[in-house]
Amino acid sequence: MTAGDSPLRITSAALKRDGRELWSGLDLDVKPGEMIAVLGPSGAGKTTLLRAILGLDRLSSGRIEALGQPVRRAGNRRIGYIPQQRPLPRHTSLRGRDLVSLGVEGHRFGLPFPRRGDRERVDALIDAVGAGSFADRPVGVLSGGEQQRLRVGQALADDPGLLLCDEPLTSLDLANQQAVVSLIDRHRRERGAGVLLVTHDINPVLGKVDRILYLAGGRFTLGTPDEVLTSRTLTELYGAPVFVLRAGDRLVVVGAPDAAETHHHHAHEHPEAGL
Repeated sequence: MTAGDSPLRITSAALKRDGRELWSGLDLDVKPGEMIAVLGPSGAGKTTLLRAILGLDRLSSGRIEALGQPVRRAGNRRIGYIPQQRPLPRHTSLRGRDLVSLGVEGHRFGLPFPRRGDRERVDALIDAVGAGSFADRPVGVLSGGEQQRLRVGQALADDPGLLLCDEPLTSLDLANQQAVVSLIDRHRRERGAGVLLVTHDINPVLGKVDRILYLAGGRFTLGTPDEVLTSRTLTELYGAPVFVLRAGDRLVVVGAPDAAETHHHHAHEHPEAGL
């Protein structure tokens, strides 16, 4: 990727799943160092969008270029990916250090043969994500926040120019949410990386996000947080009354219809829980 390249350029993209069009006519040009939050109810196609950028799901029309190259199924090592959090099994023998090593060594085919400098790279990543005190413990006994720090380290292993994060803050407490957001934010600022971050709650990233892509009901809206997170814009997007309320420095979105939503434990904070 040369200096002027967009980390991600999506042109006239449409995507179908099970014969249903999730969205169409999507144009998105991510600037170097830009963080974009992807919001919307379950089933709106947020994870599918990330999978399309990774070359795992095919667009029904349009095209995607990541780091100056058309996406392909073989993938691109300079795209970092933090998948949806699944707790690791308690009895796994993998240590924290091994999880980060997979990012450094694990993209090569066959058995990983460590290259000179790999160990130093792993140490540097562990240090960068503040995992030094628990990197030698089995990952299964670590807290969700500790596991997520290691996943960030793994995703940053190849110094990605584009970082895709799928609900990276789910089930983390506030302190760990802030820590993970800070790690992601620091990488994009220092490296000029583009970031796409799927989240159901905008609040932990509200001060860091440049733009929001909000997907809902086969439609989307794209703009700054001030443009997108308004009662009028979301009412138009959903085709039903939606209210954005301010509670101190938090936003609460009320009334967004979302029958398939599963985030019931957030219902006290977001009555629609679809953010």
